[in-house]
Amino acid sequence: MTASAPLLPAATEVGTVTLLARDLPKLAQFYEALLGLTATQQTDQSVTLAAHGTPLLILKAAPELPAPLVSRTGLYHTAFLLPTRADLGRWLAHAARLGLRLGSGDHLVSEAFYLNDPEGNGIEVYADRPRDTWTWEGGQVKMDTLSVDAAGLLEAAGLSLPDLENPNFAAYAGAPAGTKVGHIHLKVGNAAQAAEFYRDALGLDLVAAFQGAAFLSWGGYHHHVGLNEWHSRGQGKPVAPAAGLGAIEFVTPDLSGLRGRPDVTEEGGVLHLTDPWGNQIRVREVAAR
Repeated sequence: MTASAPLLPAATEVGTVTLLARDLPKLAQFYEALLGLTATQQTDQSVTLAAHGTPLLILKAAPELPAPLVSRTGLYHTAFLLPTRADLGRWLAHAARLGLRLGSGDHLVSEAFYLNDPEGNGIEVYADRPRDTWTWEGGQVKMDTLSVDAAGLLEAAGLSLPDLENPNFAAYAGAPAGTKVGHIHLKVGNAAQAAEFYRDALGLDLVAAFQGAAFLSWGGYHHHVGLNEWHSRGQGKPVAPAAGLGAIEFVTPDLSGLRGRPDVTEEGGVLHLTDPWGNQIRVREVAAR
């Protein structure tokens, strides 16, 4: 399955992710501590968190909303991409000092760690392996979930396990320049149907698929959008609002391929559309990053 038309250029990427927060101050403090993000815009109703001036997360107060059920379609995780393996090693040391419990996976194309925020939103923190080491077969990229070499990551950062026991140790000085949301992973009712939607609506290419999951990207990346039905198979659009995912933003150097489509509306230069499970999508034009 490949894109039928170049709706968006290969340089299109994930921009910001909006989360609806039941406890806005607590959630903002969590992400500031976890990743070293900085609040660039802040009111009683919303906080924008950025890395070196680049917005990554928008948190909006929604104390009246219930927590989402595990089976609800929506966010599986927001994936924060660090620029280098050494940066990921420094972050791992930081996470260890915070006492966080992490899942992990060596996906061949990347090394990643997983956790949930205080409101149950999934998080991935990862670093890519060099593109020339990725293996492609028949238009699909080879991915797996293997054990992460944590000691190797620390070594790449010039660190070792004894460093973590030093009370004065501080390896992570906040999100490094170049940190961004590398991909967004969603829970959907049907992964194959969702892949068709994102292909047809946004021109993404299917780059990997297996039982109950699909991964799509622009420009030969391993994935900008992940889709799975592992907890949400058969679910449709939620009938009532809940906390969690508020919107996904993609940024692109050229919006012209999407303008004028019947499923797209435009407001203030931002294009808006909705996937079959009610996830709000925004596409904004910016200079290539």
